[in-house]
Amino acid sequence: MTALYYTLGVVIFAVTIMASIGLHEFGHLIPAKKFGGKVTQWFVGFGPTVWSRKVGETEYGVKAIPLGGYVKIVGMLPPGKGEQTGDPDAELRVRQSNTGMFTQLISDARAAEWEHIGPEDRDRLFYKRPWWQKVIVMAGGPMVNIAIAFLLFWGVFATVGQVVDAKAEPVVAEVVPCIVPADEDGRVCSAEELKDNPTPAAAAGLQPGDRFVSFNGAAVSTWEQMQKAIRANAGGAATIVVERDGEQLTLETTTSVQPRPIDADSEELTPVGFLGVLPELTPVYETGGPVYTAQQMGSMTVDVVSSLAQLPVKVYGVGKAIVGLEERDPNGPVSVVGGGRLAGEVASHDEFPMKDKVISLVMLIAGFNLFVGLFNFIPLLPLDGGHIAGALYEGLRRAWARLRGLPDPGYVDVAKLLPIAYVMGLAMLLMGVVLIVGDIVVPLHLTS
Repeated sequence: MTALYYTLGVVIFAVTIMASIGLHEFGHLIPAKKFGGKVTQWFVGFGPTVWSRKVGETEYGVKAIPLGGYVKIVGMLPPGKGEQTGDPDAELRVRQSNTGMFTQLISDARAAEWEHIGPEDRDRLFYKRPWWQKVIVMAGGPMVNIAIAFLLFWGVFATVGQVVDAKAEPVVAEVVPCIVPADEDGRVCSAEELKDNPTPAAAAGLQPGDRFVSFNGAAVSTWEQMQKAIRANAGGAATIVVERDGEQLTLETTTSVQPRPIDADSEELTPVGFLGVLPELTPVYETGGPVYTAQQMGSMTVDVVSSLAQLPVKVYGVGKAIVGLEERDPNGPVSVVGGGRLAGEVASHDEFPMKDKVISLVMLIAGFNLFVGLFNFIPLLPLDGGHIAGALYEGLRRAWARLRGLPDPGYVDVAKLLPIAYVMGLAMLLMGVVLIVGDIVVPLHLTS
């Protein structure tokens, strides 16, 4: 059953992520068609075509490598010199005279762009669209991902809510076996310490799951009451009544005096009564509607942007972990392979109730959509943000020319930025490969 749930979690994650990619591409396709553009292809995946069907002038399909998607919008690149004469073939005739690797690459890209453009397409070319239409078309994709994330987060926040705190209950979660200094809490006790210096709780025989009923005859119903009574008892005798397996037991011990912080935010140690138990913590949930969701996503966006700024360094750390030079950062980035693995572990975890599994999967999918949406807004080609930046620059340049009474400077030639796109594309490919290999060789787990 565990293997079945694991597989189900992976499949659900993969299908929903691919659906998100498909919707992302529809975010480009729909406004492009609305503005009169021509979209010839809509595909999820890359590589060999697995299935496709042509509807009208657009071919819709799925390709073999499920690591992204694309739409083909006709006329993304202006024809260079041919733009001045209205003859796109003019640029093709002179491109052979280009010298240098990057100029030849740009010329080849223009040629490929114009190879399938006919006279009937001249008024539907994307580069001729007003700058604001270009912005809407290119921003449509990542905005769909952000909208998906918003709807998923809203669904969780409005129903279950999110954990914002933890409440301590008067129930034993763990018995500390021996007395150690406050700055060494959590370390393993030696055999000698277990024998000669047990905690009062261990000496009394307290066990995980015991619910405190009273302390020295005073009834307790909250952990705060119990904690206050222990601390006030200093080094005195203690009679503790607990409920265990439906029965009440009376345990005798003597609390000790140990330097401990009075509260979680305090660094100063104060000698207080000490028993040696950790209470059970129950999560405190906070719910909210669309405004609350937008506020939470605002905070998430700040965190994602910060992570994006550190992404190359984080990926380099994953590379070092692959070759065994350091441990992998449990809070570092993962690929879709790692995301699928985490989804499988969530779905198959024995200690997670079904509700928590569903919520965790929804939050994981929402988080991926938020990341993909924000990542695509990076203002560099080949990402959507690079095209958006070019369109905004075109709008500003034309507005400035109008204000100064200068001739229209024309369209922004994004083809000139293709060298940046090639470098960026190579970097993205390398980072993707490193993360995928890392998620296979040194994967992150829920318990990491």
